[in-house]
Amino acid sequence: MFDRLDDLLRRFEEIMNELAEPGVTDNQQHFRELMKEQSDLTPLVEAYKEYKKCKQDVEDSLAMLDEESDEEMREMLKEELSASRKRIEELENELKILLLPKDPNDDKNVIVEIRAGAGGDEAALFAAEIYRMYVHYAETRRWKVETIDMEEIGIGGMKSVTFMISGQGAYSIMKYESGVHRVQRVPETESGGRIHTSTITVAVMPEAEEVDIQIDEKDIRIDVCRSSGAGGQCVNTTDSAVRLTHIPTGIVIYSQTEKSQIQNKAKAYALLRTKLYDLEQQKAHDAEAELRKSQVGTGDRSEKIRTYNFPQGRVTDHRINLTLYKLDKIMNGDIQEIVDACIAADQAAKLLKMGES
Repeated sequence: MFDRLDDLLRRFEEIMNELAEPGVTDNQQHFRELMKEQSDLTPLVEAYKEYKKCKQDVEDSLAMLDEESDEEMREMLKEELSASRKRIEELENELKILLLPKDPNDDKNVIVEIRAGAGGDEAALFAAEIYRMYVHYAETRRWKVETIDMEEIGIGGMKSVTFMISGQGAYSIMKYESGVHRVQRVPETESGGRIHTSTITVAVMPEAEEVDIQIDEKDIRIDVCRSSGAGGQCVNTTDSAVRLTHIPTGIVIYSQTEKSQIQNKAKAYALLRTKLYDLEQQKAHDAEAELRKSQVGTGDRSEKIRTYNFPQGRVTDHRINLTLYKLDKIMNGDIQEIVDACIAADQAAKLLKMGES
C-alpha cells in the first residue's frame, strides 16, 4: 500500500510542476486532464502527508520520552503520543478507502427513471412524491434537474417520469437509489382505514457521452408527434415531441418537455445513449455477479431496497438495516443520512473483499 502511495505522491508532484510551467494552457485538453488528475489525487495526497507527519510525531515523542525526566512533561508527551497513534489509525483506514478502485462513472451526471408499480393510483402518487424528494435533494446540493419525459395522471400522480440530474459526483451518490421503493399508508380514497402497500421502481443511469456510445443512424427510426397532455394523447398544436425507436434493442424514447423539436431530439438521443450504455453496464455487472453481491446499491433493480411507512413515520433501508423516524424530512429531500450510510456500507464491503483477496 505504501509503495503505491509513494508513487501517487511522486505523480502529484509531477503534475504540480507541469501545471506551473509557462504555456501549460496552450493545449486545453491536456490542461483539463491534468487539472482533473490533480483534483482526484489531492484528498489522497493530503491524507498521506498528514499520515507521514503523524508517524514522525510518534518517533519524536518516543525519543523525547527517553530523555525527559520531568514527570509533567512526560505526561504531556504521552498524551501527544496517544493522540498521534489514534490519528494514524484513522488515517490508515481513510487511505485504504481512498485507494479503493473508483467507479469510472462516479463523476457523471445521471438520468433517473421512476415508474409506478403495484398499487394503481396510489403508486402513481408515490412516484410523484419520490420525484419531488429527489428534486429537493438536488436543490440542496446545487445540482440542476431537467425533466425529459413525464406521464401524469389527473390526481397529481405520475405513471412515469424521466429526468436528468447534472452536478459534481451525481452518479456516485444517486446510484444507491436504484431499486424498488415501497410505501405503506392509508390512501385518501380508503374509507375503511386499511393500510395499503404500493411500489415504484427507480432506475439511476450514468449519462453516456458520444465517446461512450456510438449510435448508427440506420438503427434509428424517428417519429414526430404533438406534445401530449395529461391523458397521454397528442393534443397540442405543434409537432415538437420526438419518439426514437432503436431497432436492434427495441428501446423506445419519448421526449416532449421542450417547445423545440431540435431540443427534444437532442434530449431523446442523450437518453437513448444512456440506456444503451446502461445495457452494456448491466451485462458487465451480470458477468461479475459475485462482485455485485458484495456491493450496496449495484444490485438487481427488482430488489426491494427501501420502505416508507407513513403510519409509523419511518423509513427503512433494507440493504443496510437502517431505520430512521423522520419520514417527513426525508420526503422533503433530506436523504443525506441514508446516502452516507449506503456509501459507508459499500466501502466496508469493498475493504472486506480486498482483505480476502
